[in-house]
Amino acid sequence: MLRRNALWILAVLALTAPAPGPIAAAPQADNPFFKTWTTPFGAPPFQEIKPEHFLPAFKEAIAQQRKDIDAIVKNAEPATFANTIAALDSAGQLLTKVGGVFGNLSSADTTEQLQAINREVTPLQTSLRDDIRLNPVLFQRIKAVWEARDKAKLTTEQKKLVEDTYKGYVRSGANLTDAQKDRLRQINAEMSKLSLSFGDNLLHDTNAYRLVIERQEDLAGLPASVVSAGADAAKAAKMPGKWVYTLQAPSVWPFLQSSAKRELREQIFKAYTSRCDHNDQWDNKVIVIKLAALRAERAGLLGYKNHADFVLEENMAKTADKVYALLTQLWGPARATVEQQKALLLDMTKKEAGPATIEPWDWRYYAEKVKKAQYSVDQEQTRPYFKIENVRNGAFYVAGRLYGLTFTERPDVPVYNPEVKAFEVKEADGSLVGILYTDYHPRPGKRVGAWSSTYRPAQIVDGKRIAPIGVNVCNFSRPTGDLPALLSIEEVQTLFHEFGHALNTLLSRVPYRGLAGTPRDFVELPSQIMENWATEPDVLTVYAKHYKTNAVIPTELVEKIAKASQWDEAFNQVEYLAASILDMDWHTQAPPADPTAFDTRSMATINLPKEIVSRYRSPYFNHIWASGYSAGYYSYVWCQVLDADAFQAFKEKGNLFDKATATSFRQNVLEKGGSEDVMALYKRFRGREPNVDALLKRLGFKTGATN
Repeated sequence: MLRRNALWILAVLALTAPAPGPIAAAPQADNPFFKTWTTPFGAPPFQEIKPEHFLPAFKEAIAQQRKDIDAIVKNAEPATFANTIAALDSAGQLLTKVGGVFGNLSSADTTEQLQAINREVTPLQTSLRDDIRLNPVLFQRIKAVWEARDKAKLTTEQKKLVEDTYKGYVRSGANLTDAQKDRLRQINAEMSKLSLSFGDNLLHDTNAYRLVIERQEDLAGLPASVVSAGADAAKAAKMPGKWVYTLQAPSVWPFLQSSAKRELREQIFKAYTSRCDHNDQWDNKVIVIKLAALRAERAGLLGYKNHADFVLEENMAKTADKVYALLTQLWGPARATVEQQKALLLDMTKKEAGPATIEPWDWRYYAEKVKKAQYSVDQEQTRPYFKIENVRNGAFYVAGRLYGLTFTERPDVPVYNPEVKAFEVKEADGSLVGILYTDYHPRPGKRVGAWSSTYRPAQIVDGKRIAPIGVNVCNFSRPTGDLPALLSIEEVQTLFHEFGHALNTLLSRVPYRGLAGTPRDFVELPSQIMENWATEPDVLTVYAKHYKTNAVIPTELVEKIAKASQWDEAFNQVEYLAASILDMDWHTQAPPADPTAFDTRSMATINLPKEIVSRYRSPYFNHIWASGYSAGYYSYVWCQVLDADAFQAFKEKGNLFDKATATSFRQNVLEKGGSEDVMALYKRFRGREPNVDALLKRLGFKTGATN
């Protein structure tokens, strides 16, 4: 999923607004979802798939899954692993096929038609899930297999699937009374609609804002690449001769880092941090309150003190106390470091006769100036060495050195947008691993942030592995004028990050779909560990080459990048940790009546510096309200502990590509999914449990600092 950027419900008025007109149902004979795909590798035939195909495909897929479940329920034979657990795991293949395509398009290339379909399909899927999870006869069969699991001759993976399935049904309300089940259905249905609306609102508000510059003098401070990007955006908006800046990450952050016009920095910053907070039909505050209350009510129904307890039970952290303990351990040193940095920023403002105080829209601007002064490095020095194709190939190179993988572009594989590229991934022996799509640039139909997803998961059917089809979706800087797409250091790290998720998808060897997932606070380990290789000198010299001359990045610039990296980390950690604490507060405390006041109180409790805003405010905190990270945003820092400790294993070998260490990481982490306890898997790789020392060293934080 996301690292630096993000990765993402309406007010009552919007919830009752009319949707676009109904989508005509396509004849089944013409529906690609009801045919065998004859494309290379069985990839989705995107050119054949039309919006009108989705609704009938979903309805048929839901009907087929109901038949699959009905067959399990009505089986007269005693419940066994094969006729109940394995049969349940393999049910709904068509729904997986349809949902994989639709879900990804809805995030990466959505339209009003797809959004309308999503509003119609979401309740159907929610109802299906509840009908399955709350089916008493099905649960009794699952329970029977669970009770006999120690006597049955099951493999480790089979026993884990039995235990996970049983626990999943209990956590979904299988043991509730009929009245409680009815209420749970209502809660689930309402939450799914609210989350969907939250995401739609955020997409609208992100796309709706434009900072239009008409005067040349208002471009002061902006480097040529940022000016060119603004001119290109203006042309696309049919405003030739002007410059346009948006709330997309490749636009807003470079502007805030470099614009000498303080009033313009303030304008775009306030637009970014006030998204979905304008008391209009796109406002998310009412939705946030409702979601928090519904989550709390659901947790109570299921026997938990709060939503965080419900979520964390399945994670490595297990309890909110452990999450807060980790966040607090890092918060003190991070905050102390940014306070030291603030003094340097104020010194810089004095030298330039700037403002007497630092405001949130000033931090990035003066931080970039101080970094340049202290380390003689800035984004515009490094960007020419990070042409996007070279960075992507650098990630491919690392995967080749570690795991023997090769990546070959396949123009014959259908793609859903002309900007998307498809790559065939093979083992060193030439056998197929899977297909990877890359989709790197922002557009109106793509939600903000960066993520990795799956069109087809890896499966083992009748002993044969079905190769997965994965996708990396990002919002990186576009080519501008005659310049290719040149990335910032942060974007380079994000590309490697999402590629790590893709490797996890591609290399999966779990025998059952139900074992593919891992706890939220473990899932980021495969992605975050990849970031370590991105800026290692030995790796940079392979892929970081000047887009004009092809000259390798100079050694002295590599050293400057390494020294400057810790300068950025303190701000990044404070911004991130604040959002993590806000998430935990939402899901451990009573739902508030006023989300704005709640945000303010939460940040005051930790003494967030007034010069820094939490990475997300509640009205646009997509991770926790619409993307599955509720009571789980802390996972990124939890996994930072894991990835720093895991990467240290390579460092200890004196070889970043040590074959034995890479093989162990692949076999115990990337291939295993949730087929075993993840701490046991980590200890098998590392020989011990992780500790925080490697992370604190990497961040440059001193222990013992207070907040």
